[in-house]
Amino acid sequence: MNSTLLRTTALRSALRASAPTAATRAGLAGTTFVRGKATLPDLPYDYGALEPSISGAIMELHHKNHHNTYVTSFNTFSEQIAEAKAKEDITAQIALQPLLNFHGGGHVNHTLFWENLAPTAQGGGEPPSGALAKAINDSYGSLDAFQTKFNAALAGVQGSGWAWLVQDTQTGRSGRGQFRPILGIDAWEHAYYLQYQNRKAEYFKAIWNVINWKAAEKRFQ
Repeated sequence: MNSTLLRTTALRSALRASAPTAATRAGLAGTTFVRGKATLPDLPYDYGALEPSISGAIMELHHKNHHNTYVTSFNTFSEQIAEAKAKEDITAQIALQPLLNFHGGGHVNHTLFWENLAPTAQGGGEPPSGALAKAINDSYGSLDAFQTKFNAALAGVQGSGWAWLVQDTQTGRSGRGQFRPILGIDAWEHAYYLQYQNRKAEYFKAIWNVINWKAAEKRFQ
């Protein structure tokens, strides 16, 4: 999975396209873990509520199958690594850690992704406001210009990955540091192929119609 980073010195945030562990360092309040185990979160809208931008069939497949696989796999590998620690099996722990990171990251990223979306009747697609809107305008000139660069980052993902708008929690600037995820879009084929097939650029354009900027504004500090 290839990664790209679009940097800007003005917004104090950055566009990042990356593998599924992009958001894990920052954490996510809405991520569901019960007594150490991950659980599949309920969606705050029906599977078909994002149509025509994202079909109900894709949402159901994406949530019930793909996200749930990350959840069950994370729990499985969590149990295995706990057993390896109990046995002081260092080799097994090292082998299992990347799998734990991958599936745990997939769970965190998808939980944030669902929060990033909203039906148009519930504000999906409405432009950002406040500090986040000002930061985007200061850095990119306009929301349209930002979306164009974000879509270019998505299109640049070779194979599977994500694009992220992030904020550096240490300096407030873009670049290296501890990143807080503000907005993430899934560029894996399972997120669009059933509906858009090889026309992924259409998916990148359409998803902005259901982006929940209110949720992004709450993360931006």
